[in-house]
Amino acid sequence: MTWETVIGLEVHTQLATKTKIFSGASTEFGAAPNTQACAIDLAMPGTLPVLNAEAVRMAVMFGVAIGAEIGLVSAFDRKNYFYPDSPKGYQTTQLAKPIVLAGEVDIQLDDGTTKTVRIHHAHLEEDAGKSLHEDFHGMSGIDLNRAGTPLIEIVSEPDMNSPEEAVAFAKKLHALVVSIGICDGEMAQGSMRFDVNVSVRKKGAELGMRTETKNLNSFRFMERAIVQEVERQIDLLEDGGKVKQETRLYDGDTHTARSMRSKEEANDYRYFPCPDLLPVEIDQAYVDAVKAALPELPEARHQRFIESFDLSAYDATVLCDDMATAHYFETVASQCGDAKLAANWVTGELAAKLNSEEQAIQHSPVSAEQLAALIARIVDKTISNKMAREVFAAMWQGEGEPDTIIEARGLKQVSDSGAIEAMVDEVIANSAKQVENYRNADAAKRPKMLGYFVGQIMKASKGQANPQQVNEVLLKKLNELL
Repeated sequence: MTWETVIGLEVHTQLATKTKIFSGASTEFGAAPNTQACAIDLAMPGTLPVLNAEAVRMAVMFGVAIGAEIGLVSAFDRKNYFYPDSPKGYQTTQLAKPIVLAGEVDIQLDDGTTKTVRIHHAHLEEDAGKSLHEDFHGMSGIDLNRAGTPLIEIVSEPDMNSPEEAVAFAKKLHALVVSIGICDGEMAQGSMRFDVNVSVRKKGAELGMRTETKNLNSFRFMERAIVQEVERQIDLLEDGGKVKQETRLYDGDTHTARSMRSKEEANDYRYFPCPDLLPVEIDQAYVDAVKAALPELPEARHQRFIESFDLSAYDATVLCDDMATAHYFETVASQCGDAKLAANWVTGELAAKLNSEEQAIQHSPVSAEQLAALIARIVDKTISNKMAREVFAAMWQGEGEPDTIIEARGLKQVSDSGAIEAMVDEVIANSAKQVENYRNADAAKRPKMLGYFVGQIMKASKGQANPQQVNEVLLKKLNELL
């Protein structure tokens, strides 16, 4: 039986405002538990919320960035539910009149084709607090610092049909919101969280029953969770069972999922208009001003990288896939004097090291300025590529700046033509048999025979002779003996 997967995403994007959506409490991450939740965030008697204008501006920025229609009149509602980390007993959100209406996002697939994923809407809302279970034996702790933090919840249509498409869409959204500066993108800190709605159906059939897996904060975990849920649903249906509409949780550390609760419908939340907040009214002039001030979008950056740095479309895609990587590369390329070499190092040596240690590029022990300084020493032939890898490893361990390491380890490349000629002459003089074989060989075979001589010269120079100069001098002198 052929099954088709259908996927829709709800993406909770924490806005990068300095204060909360309805109060002046700080949104800074990392404070001691329950030190950044004020009386307004907890809806204490006698308090009234005041809407953060910056949150409105950031929501509109997202809308215009995806070409969506903006709701010139939007309104807040109360979504009622009782969870320990929401002492208000409700969440202030938008239901009937969201601020961002229908839009779309194009994603690039592995086969090179483009697919359009429709955005149903995006609405402003406040975040809840956080329940902590790990450090409390037989109990749970509640940290309300996050309560009241402004979010936009981006709701897609069920337009994705594979885990790969869902991840491509999530990455595209991540790059977009970070590029325009409305979210810091720190998924490990909860700044972007994905709820994944998954169903399966026979080809051409109506949509199947869906489940929702909540609060995924990693692209890798999201992909694994979808794969596992698709397999679970197919096995269940093929065994004659039925998929229940429910909310599920996925544990990325153990690669296990479990049912959390039966899925609520909208009427279960008893939505009603928020009596404390007036409708939000903006005009088209406001929207136009936000659009005019919009920063460079990922697609524009991709094209600029190709044109300004003479990169291939593939390299530009890899470098623009993540905003932090794009910034890092651009700093390196602008300072080192060789954009292609910068791209090779950022996508090669640096990326490999970051992946092996599961580090984000913004936390790299080697800064963009340091890598640029290292590449500059390759460009000016102070060191070879091989030496540069040794210097990079030392920089990664915090041993200092590239010039300091090069000097301390005596790694400067020998580029003095007289010194290289002397080494070449000595190796030729001590390799009579190899020289004779070279003279007697066919012209087509001679290039392969150079390796022996080059190896001996590099050994004599302790790897510090300039390889390009060695090859040029060696070839000239050997050809003189023909």
